[in-house]
Parts: sequence; structure tokens; C-alpha cells
Amino acid sequence: MTMNSSPLQSLQYGNWFKLICGASYQHLPAVRNLTFAYTLAGADCIDIAADPAVIAVAREAMVTASHWVESATVRGFPAVSQPLLMVSFNDGEDPHFRKAEFDSTACPSDCWRPCETVCPADAITFNDPVNPSSGGVRDPLCYGCGRCIPVCPSQIISTRSIVSTPENIAPLVLSAGVDAIEIHTQVGRVSDFKRLWYSVQPWINRLKLVAISCPDGGDLIDYLRTLYEIISPLPCPLIWQTDGRPMSGDIGAGTTTACLKLGQKVLAANLPGYVQLAGGTNHSTVAKLKSMGLLASSRPQNPSKLARPGVARVNLLKSRTVAGVAYGSYARVLLSPLLEKLESKYTPEPGSSPNNDVGLATTAQPSALTRLETNPELLWQTVSLAHSLVAQLKGFQSARG
Repeated sequence: MTMNSSPLQSLQYGNWFKLICGASYQHLPAVRNLTFAYTLAGADCIDIAADPAVIAVAREAMVTASHWVESATVRGFPAVSQPLLMVSFNDGEDPHFRKAEFDSTACPSDCWRPCETVCPADAITFNDPVNPSSGGVRDPLCYGCGRCIPVCPSQIISTRSIVSTPENIAPLVLSAGVDAIEIHTQVGRVSDFKRLWYSVQPWINRLKLVAISCPDGGDLIDYLRTLYEIISPLPCPLIWQTDGRPMSGDIGAGTTTACLKLGQKVLAANLPGYVQLAGGTNHSTVAKLKSMGLLASSRPQNPSKLARPGVARVNLLKSRTVAGVAYGSYARVLLSPLLEKLESKYTPEPGSSPNNDVGLATTAQPSALTRLETNPELLWQTVSLAHSLVAQLKGFQSARG
């Protein structure tokens, strides 16, 4: 069976597609089905929370999806390679690693609850009049976008931050079949970055890819160069993820502007490694990249040439172009109506206990009823929708669905 390019070749071709499930998103049924759908749609990488339960369901979804590739090709979808599984760490406070929280009993009875309306993850609920104290933020569904905070009339919503403790979780998650890691940092955190990097460094040789995500800031390029000196030499490819406007891709087409601007800035610095966009990516990102000449128009002369162990990876594209795009909130919200239709038939088993091995709360294991493949009609609708986003970057022809 003919496969499309492998994930690492996609970096070289300039059509790398990454799905960001969310560094603090732990709703297991959704993570499982997002991974399943985007794997069949041709994603190169699935980025998830550094939580053993999340890793387990994502890995299972990839394995199960591999048995559906033939059915997908019959329906016109391209045969695909298995994506890389990536987990994210942070070296300090970061909007991707937080949860909203509030006491729902403190809400005035006449509040129109704009927080519930604005939440893109349906993580806020007031649906139990018998037990109102059970309302508020459903922790596993919250991925920390923060949109509920400014709209709360009573200003009672706050956030709690989750800071990675790599000395405790790195051995656990990196021994669970993870292919890649991403470190979220910010300008000025050299010492914090070193602390985290030296903690995960013993496992770097097991990885196929390392990514560093950083938003814009003063002296950004000098900071990234300093980070490169810290991590060199690398035995695997390196991605610079330019986090233009975090977790905003589903708000509107204009959010991609900051993303593109930061991508251009990092490209101009000619840093060793690949540049991949994130933060504000949506349906208009690829079209704008093409219009600006920032996507590769052809494959490199020698696409099979991969970096040797111990040698820093360089961008093999003919010109400095973006190697790929990561989609987070936009990619999740795109599929959410279909996934919610499936999950609406399911009630989590009572008594399921959260897994707190890494200090993160998880939700119940997905039931067979919540698996996409149990509903073939919904399955192919969902894969087709995911494919419509992947195809913008990959250039696949439309499938029949």
C-alpha cells in the first residue's frame, strides 16, 4: 500500500501538519477521537498533554486507525503514515498550561452566564439544579484559553497554572512510547529552560523530534539562539514553533496575522532547524502563506536525505520557507459538533477515579460507545472534515467521504 510521505519527510517538503489537542486538555473521549480522525486525515504529528492516561488513549487511537487505512483509501482518502506522538512541557507559567476555576454557588441567580456561552470547549456548565455546587468548570475539558475571565460580570473566575515537573514526569511519559517533545518557554527564562532541558536530556536519544515554542518578545531571536546553544548538538530534527496568538485560531480569520508576522521574523533569523506556525492558525493561514510565498512550491532535490545522529538538522528546502503549520483550537472546534453528537449518547461511568500520577486530573476512559468507528457514518463525516483542513497544506485531492 502506497503511503504519503513520512512525518519527517513532510518537514522537508514543507507540508508538515500538526494537531494540537492541548497541553492541558484531558477529556479522554475527545482526545481519542481527534487523534483517530486526524490520523486518518493525514496529520504528521499529534501534540497532547504530558499525562499518562492521555498518552495511552492517543496511542491506542493511532494503532486502531492503522487498521482503518484501507477503508479510508477506498473512500478516496490518501494512505497515510502513522503520525508522531508529541507531549508538551513548560518551563514556567504559560497560558497553554492552566485551568479556569470558580465557585458556581457564588454566581448571582440573575447572571446571564456569558462564560458558558463563550467557552469553546463546553467546559462550563450549570446544568444540575438539584446539586448546584457540581456546576462550574469541568476540569478535563478546560484547556486554559481564558475567554471566560473577562466576560464574567462578577469577576469570580480565576486560573490555576500547571508547571511541568520534569524530574518526576519525564521518565514516566518518555517511556510510554512518546516520539517527540515540545518545550514551551518565554523570552528571559534561560535558567528555567536549562532546568527543564537538563531533566529531560537523558531521554533525548529516544526521540525523533524536539520542538521549542515561544511567543514574540523583546530580544526574541537572541533568546532562541541562546536556547540553541543549550540544546546542541541534537540527535534529531528541531522545530521552532512560532506562537503568534495563542489559542485564538477559532476566533476569526484575522488572528492568523500575528502568527504570520512572527513566522516571518523567525525565518529571517535563519536559525538552524525548521519553522512551524502556531497560535492563531485557521482556515485562512495556508492561503495567506501561499500568497506571501512562504510555502515551498516544490520538493527538495534530495528529500530522502535525513540528518545523521549527532548532526544538527538544517532546513533542506531551497529557500527559507515555513515547514509546516500546527492547528489547535480551530482544528478541535471544527470537529466538535460531530464529536459532541457521538458523546451525547454516553454518560461517564460513575466512580471513575482520576489519574494524578503527574498532578493532572483526567476523566473517565472512553467507552466503546464514544469511539468514532462504532458509528461509520459519523466516522467518515468527521474524517472528511479533518481532511479538508489537512488537504489545504498537503495538497491532497478531496475525498468522497
